Amino acid sequence: MIPLARWAGATAMVLTLLSGCAAIACARWMRPAADGDAALADGRYEQALASYAAAETRFDRIAAAKELFADDYGHVMANRLWILHRLERYDEAVDTAQRAPESAAPHFWSGCAFFEKARAEEKPDMRLGWLTRAEEEFRRAVQAAPDDWDTKYDFELVTKLAAELRQQPKTPPNQLMQLLRPQPKPGAKPVKRVG
Repeated sequence: MIPLARWAGATAMVLTLLSGCAAIACARWMRPAADGDAALADGRYEQALASYAAAETRFDRIAAAKELFADDYGHVMANRLWILHRLERYDEAVDTAQRAPESAAPHFWSGCAFFEKARAEEKPDMRLGWLTRAEEEFRRAVQAAPDDWDTKYDFELVTKLAAELRQQPKTPPNQLMQLLRPQPKPGAKPVKRVG
């Protein structure tokens, strides 16, 4: 009986040691993501972006890690996309979104990037092209997250804006959002406000 108890105790100690070593290795492996979170919390966006890029590189080297740590990978990619949009690096955001998992809302961020590119574009044909791509990405974002009302709102806004821009393609970029406001008809009486 004593040898069995010793064997069970030794086995438990070895398993505890191995699980502790695995936890330490996992923490060291995820260190760039933790560094990115800390930098993001402090508002150091460039440093956070570099840390998240290092974390993404680690995930890319070990494909199984993307599945094993799917939540962490989605978190890293979502934060990267947010920072790229915040820093107005829209082309890079679109490129990053193409390889991001669905949990990172890549279509939403691509849609936002294309919308911003449309707002800045001077050429009417290019502006409508960017807006159409934004509309497609927001449609995919709504399909991926049908209960997200913010995404639905953005999709409807971009869809309406694209439809108005197709009717008035020569609208200058600084007046795009005015297309969404209904204009009074010539000769109509102004609405009397009460209260």
